[in-house]
Amino acid sequence: MSQMQGGSQPSAPSESHESVQKIAALEEKLQVLEAGRRVKQREINYFISQGRAIRRIVTLFDSIKDLISKNNRRYDIAEDGEVTIDQDRLHTGYITLTNILPWFQSKCSDMEYKEYMQMLKKLRQGANSACGDDTSKLKSLVPDWVNCEFKPNPPVDHEDKYSHGFVNDVCSKLLCPTELDWNNPAIRAGIRDRADGCIITKMSWPTFLYEKYTANQDNLEEGLFKSTLLIQAFKSIFTSPSSTKEIDGEGDGANIIENNRRAKREFSGKKVKAHVAQIIKMHKVSPRSIAYVVCQVFRTSRHAELSDAAKSGMSVNALARQRAQEDDALFDSD
Repeated sequence: MSQMQGGSQPSAPSESHESVQKIAALEEKLQVLEAGRRVKQREINYFISQGRAIRRIVTLFDSIKDLISKNNRRYDIAEDGEVTIDQDRLHTGYITLTNILPWFQSKCSDMEYKEYMQMLKKLRQGANSACGDDTSKLKSLVPDWVNCEFKPNPPVDHEDKYSHGFVNDVCSKLLCPTELDWNNPAIRAGIRDRADGCIITKMSWPTFLYEKYTANQDNLEEGLFKSTLLIQAFKSIFTSPSSTKEIDGEGDGANIIENNRRAKREFSGKKVKAHVAQIIKMHKVSPRSIAYVVCQVFRTSRHAELSDAAKSGMSVNALARQRAQEDDALFDSD
């Protein structure tokens, strides 16, 4: 018996030791899952943040899926096939998209369909969120700018939507199509009553787009997109609301490249908050960014069936004719 007591025999692992091992294994699995979840969340946040540029400088209304499908279809067209203006516009939008998101094409090719659709959803979420943020920002800023520059009585109230638009004389003058004379009482009444010949549509350039809010009917290109109000709106979106206080006299206050260079010189060595143009890698003012701001400032829901004669007299078509005449004259001179 004494020998049995003195002998050494291996002991089986205790239940408590097994439990500790199981807990450790579960904790390790949990850490792996948590790490994967964080990586996935970072990826989702990245897609949302990248999407904020899409409405602003790629396309205001078209979906990303449409841009991709139309671009693919364009390459399927034979070289001698006709390309419509709409197809060309969507193709340009796709090129812009791949320029601001250089990783997009390779990422799409590496993804499963479900992941691909999820990515498009998050990009769209970021795009729509940015558009909504800009709308909310301008909703209070534009009335303040109008009140400051034109001193209307009573002033425009950003909280009262019924004091905006064509019920307000100052706003009406700014929104009035350039081919119509707001100072004419008959025109004013016609616009407010939506009479024939006074319908407001997207085929007219509103007066607020022009430098000093005056358009030269013989040269509608002159001063277009150079108004103080438009430049203020552009800078409030793409640089900062405080930058709207610095508007160049020549109407070229939206020079983003120069603003970036100036910021780097002034804040060299200092940590400053990047503005939207820097975040979305927008290095110059583009036609699509201008169109985005114009649509943010001026939104119209008026639709009407117009005759071809009525359409031809509207300022957008009038400018197109003037440009065609200039091109013809330049071609003849050569």
